[in-house]
Amino acid sequence: MSEFIDTCRTLVGAANVLTDSADLERYLTDWRRRFTGKALAVVRPASTEEVAAVIRLCNEHRVPVVPQGGNTGLVLGSVPDQSGTAIVLSLSRLNRIRGVDTINNTMTVEAGCILEQIQNAAADAGRLFPLSLAAEGSCTIGGNLATNAGGTAVLRYGNARELCLGLEVVTAEGEVWDGLRGLRKDNTGYDLRDLYIGAEGTLGVITAAVMKIFPQPKGQLTALAAVEAPEHALRLLSLAQERCGAALTGFELMSNFCLQLVTKHFPQMRLPFPQPYAQYVLLELSDSESEEHANTLLEGLITEALEQEIAQDAVIASSIAQSKALWNLREHIPLAQAEEGKNIKHDVSVPISLIGEFIRVTDVQLQEQFPGCRMVTFGHLGDGNLHYNVSPPEIGSQDAFIEHQSAINRVVHDSVHRFNGSISAEHGLGALKRDEVRAYKSDVELRLMRTLKQALDPHNLMNPGKVI
Repeated sequence: MSEFIDTCRTLVGAANVLTDSADLERYLTDWRRRFTGKALAVVRPASTEEVAAVIRLCNEHRVPVVPQGGNTGLVLGSVPDQSGTAIVLSLSRLNRIRGVDTINNTMTVEAGCILEQIQNAAADAGRLFPLSLAAEGSCTIGGNLATNAGGTAVLRYGNARELCLGLEVVTAEGEVWDGLRGLRKDNTGYDLRDLYIGAEGTLGVITAAVMKIFPQPKGQLTALAAVEAPEHALRLLSLAQERCGAALTGFELMSNFCLQLVTKHFPQMRLPFPQPYAQYVLLELSDSESEEHANTLLEGLITEALEQEIAQDAVIASSIAQSKALWNLREHIPLAQAEEGKNIKHDVSVPISLIGEFIRVTDVQLQEQFPGCRMVTFGHLGDGNLHYNVSPPEIGSQDAFIEHQSAINRVVHDSVHRFNGSISAEHGLGALKRDEVRAYKSDVELRLMRTLKQALDPHNLMNPGKVI
């Protein structure tokens, strides 16, 4: 493979073809540091043309390609396997914001742009880019699109797919499809954009995108409400949608145990209530009229929720600092889980109306089969996406508990399937869930997916072993 590596160096520059083990490690190890793959090299192109040239070279030599953005995925979708036959195609150097159009309310960005960079560029133009994730300081928009990322504002603005109007893609054969049209209406055939979004790099490489931006809200307010059960949270959601309409941009559910972990491992954080409650809801309103109007809406909602005994207690943030403090409670849940030790993560979705029943039924099943397990249940209630995670019992060997991961996954995923849900809501399938999903998709659906893969990547070089 020396000729192949030498040609890669010619195409992108010797400094951008990494082969030393010390340089490769951060590209080969997944975000949770539980798996390290192997690769021929990490190749770092700086333009769409260079990406296309590298892909054509890989076709010629039949070298598999693992596209990678910020490598913040949780399902082993952005790291190579142990064969050592693939290259990692890092898109980190494709990091230009090509243009901002405040009349069309769009921004054209390259795949390697960090999400936070795009948020800041939109703000500089007096606009809002609403996609928001815990990893926004390190994840890239290419990875967000490849996994159809969700985040905390899906309720109002939709997933990454809904925020994208057009793509530039290097196909599996090294051709460039320029679909950067920025149109909200284009009824001229198959929607190629939607094929590549959510495909996790298995059909081609997203190199740039046209993303929607929005007017900055005039007022943005946050509240934390305590509720007795997930069913009460659903009643609060219905009331909030009825009273606040499109102003409701965030609605996050967190169990008491989630926040117990946060305050245990981050003692500088405090819950704003004198006593604990079973469940909590974090609400955010973004109002286009004024902060005063947003405050009137939120105060009216909270007052009515308390009067109807939907909520047991509530606080409204009176400053930006207080709002950040409330959001920090939510964002520190995964960090607190990591501090607590090993755990088994599930990123699932079920119809919103069935979330309460799903949690109740599945909790019982897990306790019956794995007594003492602790449920870390939180997520984007407004769009039906739960992070339904299982921590080991407080006493006993964590490693011994983790050995039950396959059995625990089966309990959770079978329950998700019975509730007509999905075993991956926003993290994708990667390699981790590739085989698992076969138990829940029909033969027809799997056959259609394989047909698309074969048609668009006939040599199976694009991120092989992932998704399908």
